[in-house]
Amino acid sequence: MKPPRWSDSDLKADVDRSIALFRHERLDEPVEIWRKTFDAHEAQFRTLFEKHGALDLKSMTADQVARVFEDNLGDALRYLAGPPISEDDLKVLADASLAPSKIKEDNHAAERILSTIVQALDSKRFPWVVDNRQPTDAEKRAAVLTSAALITAQRVSTLRRNDGKNKQEGGVKNFLRGIGFQEVSSRTIRTLADAPSVGEFCSECLVGSRKADIPVRLYDGRLMPVECKVSNSSTNSVKRVNNDAAVKAGIWRRELGENQVVPVAVLSGVFNVLNLIQAQESHLTLFWAHDLGKMGEFIEKTRQG
Repeated sequence: MKPPRWSDSDLKADVDRSIALFRHERLDEPVEIWRKTFDAHEAQFRTLFEKHGALDLKSMTADQVARVFEDNLGDALRYLAGPPISEDDLKVLADASLAPSKIKEDNHAAERILSTIVQALDSKRFPWVVDNRQPTDAEKRAAVLTSAALITAQRVSTLRRNDGKNKQEGGVKNFLRGIGFQEVSSRTIRTLADAPSVGEFCSECLVGSRKADIPVRLYDGRLMPVECKVSNSSTNSVKRVNNDAAVKAGIWRRELGENQVVPVAVLSGVFNVLNLIQAQESHLTLFWAHDLGKMGEFIEKTRQG
């Protein structure tokens, strides 16, 4: 049983439907998530400035830096830079562990961390540090609010991505359970012998040399590794589908055998029709989170061989 290949008009219709759902979800997204996240980070920056002396960043001591990390304010400290320095980058740039206990024991490491932040400091948000003067009340308020907004935007964006993917994976798993499939423990799948049994699926694991979100064993014995892809723009969809899922499809077909594997991507969000046409040509089968029934129809047909 060959997997479905959709016409250009089929793909266009599903792309339009998916974009409409994306708009609806974003416009209905509760602002409370933003507000709560913003309030939490605003409080962190106030604590960083008022309790730990970060308003006068150049005068901070190694002990003060250590206490910043002990109070779980390391992220706030990193966001004083412009642009913010990632945790991994700060470790490399400062040649230091960011574990609070390590920083407390090593004054030189604390000093290197502080020096790195000072060197990368955002002069637009903290002009008084550059000018070697005291900040005005207005500058302090602006620094707190803009810093809180900066980190909140990043956190909410990450939350959206993770929540979207988790929601989609959960939806696919619930659908599979609903049509009688059983979830089994995750495992490394080097060959078909390692895969779940017919009528079973598992969570993310290594399939061949690449990870799959949900490996599913079809009724005819073939393995259907499912990739859950959520995209918020047509540009992003190239990365999600063409540069990731379609590449994996080719690798799985080579490693496990063209007739033994059916690579699938379940999509939601914003996608470009042309990119999806190209993905299909790379032997990636496409289904949509808003219409999993079509995936169910294909799975049922594999009973017939």
